[in-house]
Amino acid sequence: MTWSKRQHAMLAEMGLRAWDTPVSQEPDVDAAGASVAAAAGIAAAQTPVADAPVAAAATPSAVAMMDWPALREAVASCTACSLCGSRRQTVFGVGHPQAHWMVVGEAPGEEEDRRGEPFVGRSGQLLDNMLRAIGLSRHAGDVPDPARQVFIANTLKCRPPGNRSPLSEELARCEGFLMRQIELVQPRIILAMGRFAVQSLLRSTAPIGQLRGRVHRYQGVPLVVTYHPSYLLRNLTEKARAWDDLCLALDTAEAAAVHVARGA
Repeated sequence: MTWSKRQHAMLAEMGLRAWDTPVSQEPDVDAAGASVAAAAGIAAAQTPVADAPVAAAATPSAVAMMDWPALREAVASCTACSLCGSRRQTVFGVGHPQAHWMVVGEAPGEEEDRRGEPFVGRSGQLLDNMLRAIGLSRHAGDVPDPARQVFIANTLKCRPPGNRSPLSEELARCEGFLMRQIELVQPRIILAMGRFAVQSLLRSTAPIGQLRGRVHRYQGVPLVVTYHPSYLLRNLTEKARAWDDLCLALDTAEAAAVHVARGA
Protein backbone atom coordinates (compact mmCIF):
# COMPACT_ATOMS: atom_id res chain seq x y z
CA MET A 1 0.00 0.00 0.00
CA THR A 2 1.26 3.50 -0.90
CA TRP A 3 0.82 6.14 1.75
CA SER A 4 0.58 9.89 1.17
CA LYS A 5 2.68 12.34 3.19
CA ARG A 6 -0.48 13.37 5.03
CA GLN A 7 -1.25 9.78 6.01
CA HIS A 8 2.32 9.23 7.20
CA ALA A 9 2.12 12.37 9.32
CA MET A 10 -1.21 11.28 10.77
CA LEU A 11 0.12 7.85 11.73
CA ALA A 12 3.26 9.39 13.22
CA GLU A 13 1.09 11.49 15.48
CA MET A 14 -1.14 8.56 16.43
CA GLY A 15 -2.74 8.95 19.83
CA LEU A 16 -6.23 8.41 21.23
CA ARG A 17 -8.10 10.55 23.75
CA ALA A 18 -9.24 9.07 27.06
CA TRP A 19 -12.75 7.94 27.81
CA ASP A 20 -14.09 10.37 30.40
CA THR A 21 -17.52 8.81 30.91
CA PRO A 22 -17.68 7.15 34.37
CA VAL A 23 -17.47 3.38 34.33
CA SER A 24 -20.92 1.82 34.65
CA GLN A 25 -21.68 -0.14 37.78
CA GLU A 26 -24.34 -2.20 36.03
CA PRO A 27 -23.20 -5.76 35.23
CA ASP A 28 -25.60 -6.04 32.29
CA VAL A 29 -24.30 -3.01 30.45
CA ASP A 30 -25.06 -3.27 26.73
CA ALA A 31 -22.25 -1.62 24.83
CA ALA A 32 -24.09 -1.90 21.52
CA GLY A 33 -24.28 1.84 21.14
CA ALA A 34 -20.57 2.44 21.57
CA SER A 35 -18.73 3.71 18.52
CA VAL A 36 -15.12 4.42 17.67
CA ALA A 37 -15.79 8.14 17.96
CA ALA A 38 -17.55 7.83 21.32
CA ALA A 39 -15.05 5.41 22.84
CA ALA A 40 -12.17 7.64 21.85
CA GLY A 41 -13.87 10.57 23.59
CA ILE A 42 -13.80 13.16 20.82
CA ALA A 43 -14.85 15.99 23.07
CA ALA A 44 -12.84 14.88 26.08
CA ALA A 45 -9.68 16.61 27.19
CA GLN A 46 -6.86 14.20 27.97
CA THR A 47 -4.28 14.76 30.65
CA PRO A 48 -1.04 13.30 29.26
CA VAL A 49 0.36 10.20 30.91
CA ALA A 50 3.30 11.08 33.13
CA ASP A 51 6.57 10.98 31.20
CA ALA A 52 4.72 10.02 28.01
CA PRO A 53 5.99 11.28 24.67
CA VAL A 54 4.09 14.28 23.34
CA ALA A 55 1.67 12.97 20.73
CA ALA A 56 -1.18 14.78 19.04
CA ALA A 57 -4.48 12.93 19.11
CA ALA A 58 -5.41 11.45 15.75
CA THR A 59 -9.03 11.77 14.78
CA PRO A 60 -11.06 8.67 15.62
CA SER A 61 -12.26 8.65 12.01
CA ALA A 62 -8.67 7.97 10.91
CA VAL A 63 -8.56 4.78 12.94
CA ALA A 64 -12.04 3.81 11.79
CA MET A 65 -10.92 3.89 8.13
CA MET A 66 -7.78 1.77 8.52
CA ASP A 67 -7.49 -1.64 6.90
CA TRP A 68 -5.39 -4.44 8.38
CA PRO A 69 -1.98 -3.30 7.03
CA ALA A 70 -2.57 0.31 8.05
CA LEU A 71 -3.79 -0.67 11.50
CA ARG A 72 -0.83 -2.97 12.08
CA GLU A 73 1.58 -0.22 11.04
CA ALA A 74 -0.17 2.30 13.30
CA VAL A 75 0.10 -0.04 16.30
CA ALA A 76 3.75 -0.82 15.60
CA SER A 77 4.68 2.87 15.44
CA CYS A 78 2.44 4.12 18.25
CA THR A 79 4.04 6.49 20.78
CA ALA A 80 0.82 7.72 22.39
CA CYS A 81 1.82 6.71 25.92
CA SER A 82 4.96 5.96 27.91
CA LEU A 83 4.72 2.20 27.30
CA CYS A 84 6.40 2.72 23.95
CA GLY A 85 9.63 3.47 25.81
CA SER A 86 9.81 0.16 27.66
CA ARG A 87 8.38 -2.34 25.17
CA ARG A 88 10.48 -4.67 23.05
CA GLN A 89 7.75 -4.72 20.43
CA THR A 90 4.02 -4.25 20.13
CA VAL A 91 1.65 -7.21 20.33
CA PHE A 92 -0.88 -6.67 17.57
CA GLY A 93 -2.87 -9.90 17.58
CA VAL A 94 -2.97 -13.23 15.80
CA GLY A 95 -5.48 -15.45 14.04
CA HIS A 96 -7.84 -15.55 11.08
CA PRO A 97 -8.86 -12.00 10.01
CA GLN A 98 -12.47 -13.12 9.54
CA ALA A 99 -12.65 -15.63 12.38
CA HIS A 100 -16.08 -16.26 13.83
CA TRP A 101 -14.58 -16.18 17.32
CA MET A 102 -12.61 -13.35 18.89
CA VAL A 103 -10.71 -13.71 22.16
CA VAL A 104 -9.86 -10.47 23.97
CA GLY A 105 -7.28 -10.56 26.74
CA GLU A 106 -5.75 -7.96 29.01
CA ALA A 107 -2.15 -6.83 28.45
CA PRO A 108 0.98 -8.53 27.08
CA GLY A 109 3.33 -10.16 29.55
CA GLU A 110 7.09 -10.63 29.32
CA GLU A 111 6.92 -13.57 26.93
CA GLU A 112 4.35 -11.84 24.72
CA ASP A 113 6.52 -8.73 24.63
CA ARG A 114 9.48 -10.86 23.54
CA ARG A 115 7.63 -12.80 20.84
CA GLY A 116 5.13 -10.20 19.67
CA GLU A 117 2.17 -12.58 19.99
CA PRO A 118 -0.66 -12.63 22.57
CA PHE A 119 -1.22 -15.52 24.96
CA VAL A 120 2.05 -17.43 24.80
CA GLY A 121 3.90 -19.29 27.53
CA ARG A 122 1.93 -21.32 30.07
CA SER A 123 -1.21 -19.19 29.83
CA GLY A 124 -1.09 -19.46 26.04
CA GLN A 125 -0.76 -23.23 26.23
CA LEU A 126 -3.77 -23.41 28.51
CA LEU A 127 -5.79 -21.18 26.18
CA ASP A 128 -4.84 -23.31 23.18
CA ASN A 129 -5.92 -26.43 25.08
CA MET A 130 -9.22 -24.80 25.99
CA LEU A 131 -9.86 -23.79 22.40
CA ARG A 132 -8.83 -27.17 21.06
CA ALA A 133 -11.30 -28.85 23.42
CA ILE A 134 -14.18 -27.14 21.57
CA GLY A 135 -12.67 -27.57 18.11
CA LEU A 136 -11.05 -24.14 17.70
CA SER A 137 -7.54 -22.98 16.84
CA ARG A 138 -5.57 -19.77 16.45
CA HIS A 139 -3.55 -21.35 13.62
CA ALA A 140 -5.11 -21.20 10.15
CA GLY A 141 -3.28 -24.35 9.05
CA ASP A 142 -5.05 -26.42 11.69
CA VAL A 143 -8.64 -25.66 10.67
CA PRO A 144 -9.00 -23.33 7.65
CA ASP A 145 -12.72 -22.85 8.27
CA PRO A 146 -13.28 -19.35 9.79
CA ALA A 147 -16.05 -20.86 11.92
CA ARG A 148 -13.37 -22.88 13.74
CA GLN A 149 -10.82 -20.11 13.90
CA VAL A 150 -10.19 -17.42 16.50
CA PHE A 151 -8.60 -14.00 16.32
CA ILE A 152 -6.80 -13.15 19.57
CA ALA A 153 -6.06 -9.59 20.68
CA ASN A 154 -5.31 -7.70 23.88
CA THR A 155 -6.78 -4.52 25.25
CA LEU A 156 -3.22 -3.15 25.44
CA LYS A 157 -0.72 -3.62 22.63
CA CYS A 158 2.35 -2.96 24.81
CA ARG A 159 3.55 -4.66 27.99
CA PRO A 160 3.30 -2.59 31.18
CA PRO A 161 6.66 -2.63 33.02
CA GLY A 162 6.95 -5.45 35.51
CA ASN A 163 3.61 -6.86 34.31
CA ARG A 164 1.79 -4.29 36.45
CA SER A 165 -1.91 -3.63 35.91
CA PRO A 166 -2.75 -1.33 32.99
CA LEU A 167 -3.48 2.31 33.79
CA SER A 168 -6.79 3.81 32.69
CA GLU A 169 -4.95 6.31 30.47
CA GLU A 170 -3.08 3.49 28.73
CA LEU A 171 -6.26 1.52 28.13
CA ALA A 172 -8.00 4.60 26.75
CA ARG A 173 -5.21 5.44 24.31
CA CYS A 174 -5.13 1.84 23.01
CA GLU A 175 -8.89 1.38 22.89
CA GLY A 176 -9.45 2.55 19.33
CA PHE A 177 -7.05 -0.07 18.01
CA LEU A 178 -9.01 -2.90 19.64
CA MET A 179 -12.33 -1.48 18.49
CA ARG A 180 -11.11 -1.33 14.91
CA GLN A 181 -9.83 -4.91 15.13
CA ILE A 182 -13.28 -6.04 16.24
CA GLU A 183 -14.88 -4.11 13.40
CA LEU A 184 -12.54 -5.69 10.84
CA VAL A 185 -12.93 -9.24 12.15
CA GLN A 186 -16.73 -8.96 12.57
CA PRO A 187 -16.82 -11.92 14.96
CA ARG A 188 -19.94 -13.93 15.73
CA ILE A 189 -18.90 -14.30 19.39
CA ILE A 190 -16.45 -12.49 21.68
CA LEU A 191 -14.79 -14.22 24.63
CA ALA A 192 -13.56 -11.59 27.12
CA MET A 193 -10.87 -13.03 29.36
CA GLY A 194 -9.87 -11.20 32.51
CA ARG A 195 -10.89 -8.12 34.45
CA PHE A 196 -9.42 -5.43 32.21
CA ALA A 197 -10.82 -6.95 29.02
CA VAL A 198 -14.24 -7.09 30.63
CA GLN A 199 -14.04 -3.52 31.93
CA SER A 200 -12.95 -2.21 28.54
CA LEU A 201 -15.69 -3.94 26.58
CA LEU A 202 -18.62 -3.85 29.00
CA ARG A 203 -17.86 -0.66 30.93
CA SER A 204 -18.45 -2.51 34.16
CA THR A 205 -16.47 -2.77 37.37
CA ALA A 206 -18.49 -5.75 38.55
CA PRO A 207 -16.39 -8.83 39.42
CA ILE A 208 -16.06 -11.49 36.76
CA GLY A 209 -17.87 -13.92 39.05
CA GLN A 210 -20.97 -11.73 38.80
CA LEU A 211 -20.73 -11.22 35.04
CA ARG A 212 -20.01 -14.74 33.85
CA GLY A 213 -22.71 -17.30 33.21
CA ARG A 214 -24.82 -15.21 30.84
CA VAL A 215 -24.51 -13.59 27.43
CA HIS A 216 -23.74 -9.88 27.18
CA ARG A 217 -23.42 -7.83 23.99
CA TYR A 218 -20.77 -5.57 22.55
CA GLN A 219 -21.99 -3.48 19.61
CA GLY A 220 -24.56 -6.18 18.91
CA VAL A 221 -22.06 -9.06 19.11
CA PRO A 222 -22.71 -11.72 21.78
CA LEU A 223 -20.03 -11.58 24.47
CA VAL A 224 -19.21 -14.17 27.13
CA VAL A 225 -17.09 -13.33 30.17
CA THR A 226 -14.59 -15.76 31.63
CA TYR A 227 -11.41 -15.92 33.70
CA HIS A 228 -7.98 -15.20 32.27
CA PRO A 229 -5.83 -18.33 31.75
CA SER A 230 -3.12 -16.97 34.06
CA TYR A 231 -5.74 -16.73 36.82
CA LEU A 232 -6.81 -20.30 36.14
CA LEU A 233 -3.22 -21.48 36.51
CA ARG A 234 -3.21 -20.02 40.02
CA ASN A 235 -6.75 -21.12 40.88
CA LEU A 236 -7.23 -24.60 39.47
CA THR A 237 -10.66 -25.02 41.07
CA GLU A 238 -12.03 -22.31 38.75
CA LYS A 239 -11.30 -24.36 35.63
CA ALA A 240 -14.70 -26.03 35.83
CA ARG A 241 -16.40 -22.62 35.70
CA ALA A 242 -14.21 -21.59 32.77
CA TRP A 243 -15.30 -24.76 30.97
CA ASP A 244 -18.94 -23.80 31.58
CA ASP A 245 -18.17 -20.39 30.05
CA LEU A 246 -16.66 -22.01 26.97
CA CYS A 247 -19.71 -24.23 26.56
CA LEU A 248 -21.98 -21.18 26.86
CA ALA A 249 -19.95 -19.37 24.20
CA LEU A 250 -20.03 -22.43 21.94
CA ASP A 251 -23.80 -22.80 22.28
CA THR A 252 -24.25 -19.09 21.58
CA ALA A 253 -22.02 -19.20 18.51
CA GLU A 254 -23.80 -22.25 17.14
CA ALA A 255 -27.19 -20.63 17.67
CA ALA A 256 -25.99 -17.51 15.86
CA ALA A 257 -24.74 -19.65 12.96
CA VAL A 258 -28.14 -21.32 12.65
CA HIS A 259 -29.83 -17.91 12.64
CA VAL A 260 -27.51 -16.64 9.92
CA ALA A 261 -28.07 -19.78 7.83
CA ARG A 262 -31.84 -19.44 8.04
CA GLY A 263 -31.63 -15.79 7.04
CA ALA A 264 -29.39 -16.50 4.04
